[in-house]
Amino acid sequence: MSKIRIGNKQIGDNCPAFIVAEISANHGQKFDRAVNMIKEAKACGADAVKFQTYTPDTITLNSSNKYFQVKHPKWGGQTLYQLYKKGYTPWHWFKKLKKVCDDEGICFFSSAFDKTSIDLLEDLNVPAHKISSFELVDIPLIKYAAKTKKPLIMSSGMASEQEIEEAVKAAREAGAKEIILLKCVSNYPAIPEEMNLRAIPAMEERFKCPIGFSDHTLGVDMALVAVTLGAVLVEKHFILSKRHKTPDSFFSIDPHELKTLVDHIRLVEKALGQEKNVISQEEMKSRVFRRSLFAVRDIKKGEKFDENNVRSIRPGHGLSPKYADKFWGKQAIKNIKKGSPLRWDYVNGGRARHLLAKEER
Repeated sequence: MSKIRIGNKQIGDNCPAFIVAEISANHGQKFDRAVNMIKEAKACGADAVKFQTYTPDTITLNSSNKYFQVKHPKWGGQTLYQLYKKGYTPWHWFKKLKKVCDDEGICFFSSAFDKTSIDLLEDLNVPAHKISSFELVDIPLIKYAAKTKKPLIMSSGMASEQEIEEAVKAAREAGAKEIILLKCVSNYPAIPEEMNLRAIPAMEERFKCPIGFSDHTLGVDMALVAVTLGAVLVEKHFILSKRHKTPDSFFSIDPHELKTLVDHIRLVEKALGQEKNVISQEEMKSRVFRRSLFAVRDIKKGEKFDENNVRSIRPGHGLSPKYADKFWGKQAIKNIKKGSPLRWDYVNGGRARHLLAKEER
């Protein structure tokens, strides 16, 4: 898998997972809160903050007919227009917010929902563009974003494999060279039983691009599992305090959880290590406590070795237990004291001793 650079971070195999704090509607349309969220995300160790660039008029229609009524346990009882009017980020904020991110040293980018939002974000020179799950079927939008030649991150919630294939193909044909797909379940909140995280390596193989995880579950456990399965990017909705009631607050994590997420992902990455089995230096020191062959009673010269006078015990200073049957019935060429580790030169017969030593080598 080729590596993709977003800002000053590389994303891909053997790179730390790129952790994105999704601010979405959680600023509650308070600019100072949005600024504080950026600073808090940076303090928690996130690599990026992500906003959403739309207005009610660019994302839906101000209509109250049955097609625009929201049916959802948390969002229901209003129209789409009313919901998005509560959640959108005022566009005149974006330039200021990006400057705050630049000053804080955290990456800024945003989901784009139409051509005008991509144009705005291009004017800010964002390092990447994001296409949400709901827009994955908007092929003209994907092509427009791909023509910027910026890295393109696309969420795959609700999409069939054919729809993902169509989106990836369209992006590549339009000029996108660097694509990250996000495994995603577009349910709010999503539940673990819906995750199907084993799809992550399968998606990487099928679509030939890095795979991340856009996580709408409660808590941080699913993101950790995703990283162990190869997710190179983790996106999680973030809120300053769960006391703040916003459209997305009920499935978002607070600063304590974000810090936990970052710390645990970094710990998981250390534990994942390499694909081949490697013995650490500290582990090598423990080899002395392995089992090995020892004389468990005094053995006289000429006495035959058997299971009564030689046993596999700890520590590991003698020969490996796998060689025990090479000794049974052979004579000791010298007196051996109880507690002595067994060695090849205790075996009677020069040629036998030579063959055993050769086998050991």
